[in-house]
Amino acid sequence: MESLNIFSLIQNLIYIGSSALFILGIKMLGKEATAVKGNYLSALAMFSAVAITYLDPELKIDYRIIIAGVLLGGFIGSLIAIKVKMTAIPEMVALFNGFGGLATFLIAWSQFNVPANGPFQHALIMLTVYIGGITFSGSLVAYGKLSERLKLGKGSWVTNVLISFFYLSLPALVYVIFEPSISTVFPSVPSYFLFFLGLTLIAGLGFVTPIGGGDMPVVISLLNSLSGIAAAFAGLLLENTVLIVAGSLVGASGLILTVIMAKAMNRTIGNILFVGYASATQSSGNIEQGEVKPISAEDAYLILENASSVLIVPGYGMAVAQAQHVVREMGELLEENGTEVKYGIHPVAGRMPGHMNVLLAEANVSYDLLAEPDDVNPAMDSVDVAIVIGANDVVNPSATEEEGSPIYGMPIIEVHNAKTIFVLKRSMSSGFAGVQNPLFFRENTRMLFGDAKESIGLVVSEFKD
Repeated sequence: MESLNIFSLIQNLIYIGSSALFILGIKMLGKEATAVKGNYLSALAMFSAVAITYLDPELKIDYRIIIAGVLLGGFIGSLIAIKVKMTAIPEMVALFNGFGGLATFLIAWSQFNVPANGPFQHALIMLTVYIGGITFSGSLVAYGKLSERLKLGKGSWVTNVLISFFYLSLPALVYVIFEPSISTVFPSVPSYFLFFLGLTLIAGLGFVTPIGGGDMPVVISLLNSLSGIAAAFAGLLLENTVLIVAGSLVGASGLILTVIMAKAMNRTIGNILFVGYASATQSSGNIEQGEVKPISAEDAYLILENASSVLIVPGYGMAVAQAQHVVREMGELLEENGTEVKYGIHPVAGRMPGHMNVLLAEANVSYDLLAEPDDVNPAMDSVDVAIVIGANDVVNPSATEEEGSPIYGMPIIEVHNAKTIFVLKRSMSSGFAGVQNPLFFRENTRMLFGDAKESIGLVVSEFKD
């Protein structure tokens, strides 16, 4: 008995230490210089918590199964980490959120056949099943949209059916929580519970399917928050302190990030989830407003060579072209030429929160060179050249100038106020919002068509020659 008490004390101390490391690790992620160390600390915290849990002598577990699961999961995770390209990080993050939801879904399912300690625990099981299931299947849809394997959107009969299942799941959740015959003891698995499990997974599809690709950064952060909330609930079910703390941290930070991302789009979370952007056909921004003025890489070089200040604004097009390394090289050559170089980073540029930050960090672009819209917009009229690389909606002046535009009111990087704008695109296609960008037709805009990596590579070659 004494040995058990000593182990319990040690276990709780390690749980407290792990929780502290989680908090410290998250704080360190806020700075480029300490981000890697923050990841290591968080990983150490989780390893310590898992290890001390499995060493609990009161647990009746088959360690062979545990070891096999750890080895299999470690192998798959390592393989993914090695093979996944930086451009595929958004969809990988979506999958990770989904598997976190699946884990809590299965935990809650396993707890259903365990005698409940009253209505509260029963309600907790049902909530964990619901949130975990929604997160899992919703994340699969997010993965499909981000990888462009899933083209479904609003208006299709499949989407409408899935939405109906989502709304059906809400009263079903209320029913299974308050169903009186199972509020205390679970003698067997009622048929309605199996129905609820399936309904929950289908509801997750209906939750995310109608949301457009342009809103995926917000959706990813929200799903991340839901996976954390589900984990915290699972921790309450298992009476595991560190799981409660870790889940609460993920849930709270994900929710804060979701609010920040929604604010960056000047929209409410409800509008993103249940309304989406209005049809682009409602806006005159979808009508061409003149002729574009193409420019060659050679002419772009001549202008850049004489520029005293350059702002580089990356978007998803840079990720697709995998141009981050050559962009960094161009930035360094400009600095060597005496040009002041900054990178304008919009919070929702790309397809996940911090997407551009991740890509530029991979290319070893200094964090000090990155600037948010509020930092660069006031001095935009003094910028000699703004280079837009694959960005669209986040630099669309319709958001500030055209009240009838679907994206009106969305904060943007106001590159249209720069002296000269280079826009690097493969074509004249609109962004995720489906809104034509009048920036392309501005008098001070020059279009550099083609693959961004190749186009910037040609500019870099001109500097070297």
